[in-house]
Amino acid sequence: MEATAFLKGIGLGGSLIVAIGSQNAYLLRQALKREFVLTCIAICIACDVVLIGAGVAGMGQLIVEAPALLFWIKIAGAGFLFWYGLRAARSALNPGAMLAGDGAPAGDRGTVIAAMLAFSLLNPHVYLDTVVLLGSIGGQQPGNGRMYFALGAMLASIIWFSGLGLGARYLTPIFARPRSWQILDAIIALVMWILAVSLFI
Repeated sequence: MEATAFLKGIGLGGSLIVAIGSQNAYLLRQALKREFVLTCIAICIACDVVLIGAGVAGMGQLIVEAPALLFWIKIAGAGFLFWYGLRAARSALNPGAMLAGDGAPAGDRGTVIAAMLAFSLLNPHVYLDTVVLLGSIGGQQPGNGRMYFALGAMLASIIWFSGLGLGARYLTPIFARPRSWQILDAIIALVMWILAVSLFI
């Protein structure tokens, strides 16, 4: 029974985090730039672990009963996504985009941490998927199944974010050309704007 709950957690948790989103897009970009990659991975994993644990523990019901809280998270999240989309679009129009692994000076650690936290926590879908959905399904597991379900979902998060952050280095040859960076930034800008709009649809 515990093994079944654990596998359910891995399967559902993995299916929710693999989808292209602002958090994954930002982590990929930082990994390709090789700027504070381990820090970004750790933030993504820590946020997921805390939210999954909170959801399975029953926080999901509190969020469902507080629509005003989700509304203001939507406002903040949409504003942040739109702003970062503008930054990515400006970078896409800049032919002097930085090359992957070219040894350029790294950005400010505090700024990167703040951005990674914002991408991880200012997205209402994170709460609906991770806390409400995973929490409601995990809470239905009998006996110790709830704990094993949560551990499975957390393991999926650890595997995904570690693989994405550490595996991006193998894409370095592709991003050895400025044109590749411009295309990536254009895609990121589009994703950010679509996500910002989707928060109110």
